[in-house]
Amino acid sequence: MKEPKGVNRRYALTEEGKKYLRFGLPELNLVKLLEKGELTLSESKDRIENFHIAFSWAKKKGWVTAERGKLKAMTSPDSVPEQDALAAIDGGEDVDENVLKILIQRKLVSEMREDVMNRAQRLAGKEIAALTPELIKTGLWKNVKLRPYNVSAAGEKAYPGKRQPYGAFLDYVKERLIALGFEEMVGPLVETEFWNMDALYMPQFHAARDIHDAYFIKEPKHAKALDKKILDAVRKAHEGGVAKSRGWEYKYDIERAHRLILRTHGTVLSAKTLASGPNIPGKYFSIMRCFRYDVVDSTHLPDFFQVEGIIVDKELNLRHLAGVLKMFAREFANTDKIKLVPSYFPFTEPSVELHAKHDKLGWIELGGAGIFRPEMTIPLGVDAPVLAWGLGIDRIYMLNMDVHDIRDLFSHDLNYLRNSKVVY
Repeated sequence: MKEPKGVNRRYALTEEGKKYLRFGLPELNLVKLLEKGELTLSESKDRIENFHIAFSWAKKKGWVTAERGKLKAMTSPDSVPEQDALAAIDGGEDVDENVLKILIQRKLVSEMREDVMNRAQRLAGKEIAALTPELIKTGLWKNVKLRPYNVSAAGEKAYPGKRQPYGAFLDYVKERLIALGFEEMVGPLVETEFWNMDALYMPQFHAARDIHDAYFIKEPKHAKALDKKILDAVRKAHEGGVAKSRGWEYKYDIERAHRLILRTHGTVLSAKTLASGPNIPGKYFSIMRCFRYDVVDSTHLPDFFQVEGIIVDKELNLRHLAGVLKMFAREFANTDKIKLVPSYFPFTEPSVELHAKHDKLGWIELGGAGIFRPEMTIPLGVDAPVLAWGLGIDRIYMLNMDVHDIRDLFSHDLNYLRNSKVVY
């Protein structure tokens, strides 16, 4: 086919072609090896690289034959046009078209079409900012000038990939707690009322449950089964009490205990851990997503993260809990401005709230804490003091990073995320 005016064809060796130029075509190497004597197929495979290519081309050219599992040379070629052509193309010389087609077919040579005249006229004597693969392959880079780089000039702003800032903080908190000897607790988003409330000694028909503002699952409404032994122990604690307690003195509803909800707090995993036979002494934590119906504002969302933890050991008291909470405020909220405020939770006695002061938002409640009541721990099989806390890790991050709106933690705004600092 006749080429358009000003368009030339150029050819270059592929990486495989360069290798064969240096070490010889595999079929030629096979013949030279067989000139020293016959070899079995396995011997030939061990001594010749790309044996299948070598044997196929050598047999096609009539150089070798295979009989009874042995190879022998039929002739010794005086010259090999393909081998000579590789050297010629590497030197920029023309070669026979038929040989060239074979080399292209074997992917030892690649073809380049270029509008040489127009490219040379356009770039010759001009400055360019960067070399292109085409300029390098064709050698046209010799006809252009490279523009000097001004290393002090401001370049285009780049936005490399980075961790989501709040996600990085959650991983940091997890790593620190593990380094402090805590074991991680895990569990599903959907829980039963039993584990979320009943096992925490919260009466089924009491206003104490109203503070949780739970989301109920529409379908299925109930779990299939609960551990009968634990369920019966919790039922007895509610109806008649344990550890010298009178209980709540009402008829426990087993069906309601199976009702499915989205978990409202991290304490649900603490109850499950206590029921699973924890180490005593032992330390456990979880960073979990929780759900409560709430009005959205700068410090409230209907779904949020909590860092939940328990420490189980004999002789623990409220002073130990205060020390742990102060450590949390210093390590993760980066503040010493804290106070412990007396509070009420159905499953702890005594109970406190941890408050920390934000420079712009004022005093913020970070979460609740206390010592689990024996009415909760004994039915679950633990007869030792258990320090417990559930802190709003979202608000702790806000304190630490001077964030003023909790909604920014989960923002999808690329500009906001690009300009956010990741320091963990």
